[in-house]
Amino acid sequence: MTQDDGRGDQDGHRDGPLDGYRAPGLSWTRVMRAREPAEPHRAATPLELFFDLCFVVAVSLAAARLHHALAEQHVGAGLLGYLMVFFAIWWAWMNFTWFASAYDTDDALYRVTTLIQITGALVLAAGVPAAFDRGDFTIVTVGYVIMRLAMVAQWLRAGATNRWQRPCTLRYAGGIAVVQLGWVLRLLLPPGLLVVSFVVLAVAEIAVPAWAERYGPTTWHPGHIAERYSLFTLIVLGEVVLAAASAIQEALAEGEHLGALLGVAGAGIVIVFSMWWLYFDEPAERLLTGLRTALGWGYGHYLVFGSAAAVGAGLEVAVDFDSGRTQLAPVLAGLATAVPVAVFLLTVWLLHVRPRPGGRVGALNVAYPLVAVLVLATPWSPAPVHLTAVLVAALVVLNLVVKQRADRAVVIS
Repeated sequence: MTQDDGRGDQDGHRDGPLDGYRAPGLSWTRVMRAREPAEPHRAATPLELFFDLCFVVAVSLAAARLHHALAEQHVGAGLLGYLMVFFAIWWAWMNFTWFASAYDTDDALYRVTTLIQITGALVLAAGVPAAFDRGDFTIVTVGYVIMRLAMVAQWLRAGATNRWQRPCTLRYAGGIAVVQLGWVLRLLLPPGLLVVSFVVLAVAEIAVPAWAERYGPTTWHPGHIAERYSLFTLIVLGEVVLAAASAIQEALAEGEHLGALLGVAGAGIVIVFSMWWLYFDEPAERLLTGLRTALGWGYGHYLVFGSAAAVGAGLEVAVDFDSGRTQLAPVLAGLATAVPVAVFLLTVWLLHVRPRPGGRVGALNVAYPLVAVLVLATPWSPAPVHLTAVLVAALVVLNLVVKQRADRAVVIS
């Protein structure tokens, strides 16, 4: 009997994605074979959905601290803290998502290792207030390292089974482990070097997949990856709605500014609905045609997720401003919503609109950047959130018109 190296037997047969996978009953451990990238009916698992819901706790806390920092006029410190904390959340989520797409076995050992990663995310979330209020990233770092070391164990397990992918998996494991040492040592640096060291380590983290995949690419599933990103986008947008609704509820409890708050609520709903529409206008699976494209698409979602969550913080600032609970300058209060909306539009344009083939892209290639620029100008208007809602809704209508005309042209031809 020959040892299974992940390629198949001597006749060239490679085990299918369901061979020995998800058998009735849960076993402690199964062979962690690489999944097939063309596996039919591949969908997110309950564990992956639970993973997302736990991670969004950290997203929600980061957005809440951003809101408080902006409302208290600590704009620079708040933005810097948000960008750094959100990177840790997004990067740990992204790494697990791509690994699971290639190697998910759903046995007990895999589940336990994933639950350890979730525990790390909750530890990270507990450290968010200290990171924002005092610049103390100790707890955030501890949570992040827990998540990443669990990921190292997953990669080592995959390498032990899939010999033909071992050069890749061991580079993942080694690269992640080395960078984690860097994050721990960063805690010993003086405050003046914290931002520079963060940038260096973040670049090192991002470089690991591109380096490792050169030595035997993993078998991620395009449809599964697109679905996982879509689901997390939905959850983040749901958090935006919840944050804005909570802020309006608190303001209404004071019994004042009813008309202004209802206007902000309506505009906020239009903004979030439009963001959903624009992101999900076209299936993303067809855009993931290769490793380079997929990495760019995946990395770009740092801005998609981060800007979407920040819209919730911006709407909360708008509620605070209209109810007189913040002394933030009117332009800055407007920018709190306008900037993340503009970033979201530009990122969706770069990731989803520009890569589309066909003539329908022409008008939209101009419209998305133009609307983003106009949104950035809304804080100098009397009603920035309302005008932003009008602009993004108009972009949705333009999308529908252009799509209808393109479909009609295809039918005629």
